[in-house]
Order: sequence, then C-alpha cells, then structure tokens
Amino acid sequence: MTGALTILGIDPGSQVTGFGVIVVEGRAMRYLASGCIRTRGGEMADRLRIIFEGATRLVDQYQPDEISVERVFMHRNADSALKLGQARAAALCGTFLRPTPVHEYAAREVKLAVTGSGAAEKVQVAHMVRKLLAVRGPLAADAADALAVAICHAQLRKGRALRAALAGGTG
Repeated sequence: MTGALTILGIDPGSQVTGFGVIVVEGRAMRYLASGCIRTRGGEMADRLRIIFEGATRLVDQYQPDEISVERVFMHRNADSALKLGQARAAALCGTFLRPTPVHEYAAREVKLAVTGSGAAEKVQVAHMVRKLLAVRGPLAADAADALAVAICHAQLRKGRALRAALAGGTG
C-alpha cells in the first residue's frame, strides 16, 4: 500500500449515526475526525433525510478513499432491526454521490479486529479505539464504534493486501 488512505467508518442508527475518519499510511493509523449525525426524532422519513444529508456532507468534506460500515444484524425486535436497516441504507446512499468502494463488517468482526475478542463490550472497544488512534478528549460511544469499523477495515485490508502479494509472488 502506497500513499495515504482515508477511511470513513459508519455506525448506523436511526437516532444517532456515528462516523469516524482515519488516515492509514503504511502500518500507521491516524485519527482525523469523528462525531455523530443526530436526528431530532419525529417521522422516520425526516430522520432518514437527515442521515442521508449528513453522510453526503461527510463524503464531500473528507473525500474518503474507502468507506466501511457496520452490517445490520437481526435482534430481538424486528421493528428496530428494520429501522436500523433503513438508517444504514440512508447513510450508504449519501455516500454514493462519489464513486467510493464500500466494505461491510459484522459487529463481531469489528470487535475481534479492534480488541482481539468478538464478544468485547462497548467500553472495551472504545478503550482500544482511544489507544490505537491516540484520541484525546471526549469520544461519543457511536463515534467510537464508527472509528472501530474504520480500524477493522484498515486492518483487514492490510491482511488482504499481504495475502495477494504472497499469492502473486509464488505464481
């Protein structure tokens, strides 16, 4: 991998969608920005519009080379899962205005990549995100989760690149 790579991580939510932006140069990861797109309640269509517009602004502002997003999982409440899926779709659609590759990761995969345990608690994930990126100051839980998705992508991307290089070298 040559040059710097900017990765936008997204942790979708119908009320709070976290985002995190990191820059990867070789083996080093650097924190660039993070925050939350907060909807103000109300009708679902209005919330989805806010998420879409927020994601569009993020892509315009940070111009990521790649985007990583947490995959939706089925939980106890089907209605909550449906709303989460809609929020995820709104965020993704907001990134489509620029031709940027999108990569999806399950929550368990993100936790494993960041903490070494797929069953890690949110507090453990946030702690490791702070350590890996040397983040100082406040970090919202949803922003920490989004940064974790970006870190996961950066780490798995390195592994894929290494495997491809090794496979190419033996042929």
